[in-house]
Amino acid sequence: MPVRRMARGKVVTEGELAAALLVTIPLLSAILAFVLPAWAAAITLVTALTLNVLALLLNVAVNAHGEWDQPIGGWETPLGISWHVDGLAAVLLLVTAIIGLAGVVFQQARPPTPTESDDPRLFWPLWLFLWLGLNALFLSADLFNLYVTLEMVSLASVGLIAHANPRARSAAWRYLLATLLGSSLYLLGVALLYGQQATLDLALLEADLAADAVAAIAAGAITLGLLLKAAIFPLHFWLPAAHGRASPPVSAMLSALVVAAAYYLLLRLWTGPFVVLPSTEVAVILGVLGTGAMFWGGAQALLQRHLKMVIAYSTISQLGLALVAFPLILGNSGALSWNGTTLLLVTHGLAKAALFLAAGALLLHRGRSRLDALPAPQSGTRLAWLAITLAAASLAGLPPTGGFFAKWWLARAALETGAVGWLLVLLIGTALSVAYLWRVLDVGISAAGTSPPPSRPRATTVGGVALVLAALACGLGLAAPHWPSLAGTPP
Repeated sequence: MPVRRMARGKVVTEGELAAALLVTIPLLSAILAFVLPAWAAAITLVTALTLNVLALLLNVAVNAHGEWDQPIGGWETPLGISWHVDGLAAVLLLVTAIIGLAGVVFQQARPPTPTESDDPRLFWPLWLFLWLGLNALFLSADLFNLYVTLEMVSLASVGLIAHANPRARSAAWRYLLATLLGSSLYLLGVALLYGQQATLDLALLEADLAADAVAAIAAGAITLGLLLKAAIFPLHFWLPAAHGRASPPVSAMLSALVVAAAYYLLLRLWTGPFVVLPSTEVAVILGVLGTGAMFWGGAQALLQRHLKMVIAYSTISQLGLALVAFPLILGNSGALSWNGTTLLLVTHGLAKAALFLAAGALLLHRGRSRLDALPAPQSGTRLAWLAITLAAASLAGLPPTGGFFAKWWLARAALETGAVGWLLVLLIGTALSVAYLWRVLDVGISAAGTSPPPSRPRATTVGGVALVLAALACGLGLAAPHWPSLAGTPP
């Protein structure tokens, strides 16, 4: 067996402790929230604040000391399992913490919805369980542990979708069936690899994996399962209803993080252990699928009459755009495509969460989500509309937002490698984003002169939460010069 990759820098105890607490605290909090339902909201808020501090400390440790492997229980691989903490994992943990906190504040600020589940005590334990799964997923460096974390995320997501209202239960059921199929395909690939290699550690697989038929079939099954979980066209059938009918904070987590987590795993696997396979050909296939997702999602977003459905279909389109980056990453385009893709993943998460929370604020103010019934940017909805504007600017790639630099780096990578076709796809995808996002903004502009309904303070509060996320998505443009050191070097 090859030796496990070594850490690039000395690992400080604080960083290891922060990583461990990012998993153990939400687990313990979920148990407490279930056992003490009267205190569940307070427990979740304290947990959310704590996880933000821990995620920030972890980023500081990674930036100061480099990436490291963290054995669980003191057992080194191959006998034990390890986490791998690097710049991209640390950044995604911080983004998860920020969006999770925003969702907690939104849920606690809005009034109860009569159509929600008869047992509201389930919401906060499920929320914390979802958070736990995402944190563990970003830290895991073993294919089977990644399977376990994917299942945790999926099952918690199904419960949260079903909690929204009775109409959402059919969408939750469809999502459950889709995610179980994706998990089965993923587990089939894991079993094939373990039978061949006798290990599932990503670093050991990267060192030993041979480009034979078994490995190719296993990689294909794992990739297909992750594409289903990421709702990539034409495997997107479960996403619009699930994201559109869930409550706003749940929709924000699903769109910003849950489907993006599957994309993150695709990125890790095809720039890691699967790179010995015909990765260039696979990258082209993924790029073609991404092109289809981008066009289909964008066209459907243009046709929707409800705000949340526009945002839901835009998730399909935006993830398709991110998938188009694979031919550039695996086509020897260097750090430009890696930096562009990772920044795109983060800015999409923040901007999409902002859009769903802003839509929730408008829905709270008006009570309807049809585009032609949205309230004007007056009397309690200004912050929500400003959040929509800033989030749309980042998703559309307007300078100097984070979305602009992400797409600029990808465009430069395409030019430098002569991939003019993929550059054209990126430009068309960006134009589609502008079209369906402008359709939403045009509603607010057209309604600006109408008589607004009475102001509702809670709508103003939750609109402010959305605005913070949108401002962060735009503000990442200011951090773009430092992004390579934050997200880590390309594999």
